[in-house]
Amino acid sequence: MSGHSKWHNIQKTKGAADAKRSAAFTKIAREIIVAVKEGGSGDPNNNSRLATVIAKAKAVNMPNDNIKRTIDKALGSGNTDNYESVTYEGYGPGGVAVIVEALTDNRQRTAPEVRHAFDKCNGNLGAQGCVSWSFDKKGVLVIDNEEGELDEDTVMMDALDSGAADFEADGTALEITCDPDAFNDVVKALEEKGYTFASAEVEMVPQNYIQLSGEGDVKNMEKLIDMLEDNDDVQNVWHNWDND
Repeated sequence: MSGHSKWHNIQKTKGAADAKRSAAFTKIAREIIVAVKEGGSGDPNNNSRLATVIAKAKAVNMPNDNIKRTIDKALGSGNTDNYESVTYEGYGPGGVAVIVEALTDNRQRTAPEVRHAFDKCNGNLGAQGCVSWSFDKKGVLVIDNEEGELDEDTVMMDALDSGAADFEADGTALEITCDPDAFNDVVKALEEKGYTFASAEVEMVPQNYIQLSGEGDVKNMEKLIDMLEDNDDVQNVWHNWDND
């Protein structure tokens, strides 16, 4: 069965999170706070958005104590954190499509910083909707099979039985995709079967990928991703660069 995402892109994101674990936890904590406030509940069984963020937190090994503490903070009457979701779209060098998802308490700070990153790396920030049409929103679960302990056919059948739409074995990784609305159910069903995830998130998956041939374009694209991911307000950076 054919997959829709590329593990190397997830690997790069995961590697950045491993290298900057504290920053990754801080960003996920912000997502948890927003999910609790918007969902009106600290119980993931009654708050689907919170359940989705918790799956993401577990995949990057965020301690359960941190998750619980953040939920309690969001439920506290003295909590004044007020973040809003903002999405920016644009083009990186060589016409690479880029979507930037942010949670910010100050749009007047975030927008210029995102624009500056695009400008500095030979890209340009575009209008809302200029590239999102070429992405599909999908639940993406990645299981690390570097040791080869898992049987691919067994994982595939377990995934499909759990409600997944697609499965792909990509080298040392087993990638499962599903409808975003089915994400939490698929995660829960697979966790009950004993699986853990290297990555678990609702992603913007490109319909096609672009390769960059020029060394300058490659360096600028790497710099653009790094600048955006280093921004405290930026939660996710999705793009269609095939950086194999």
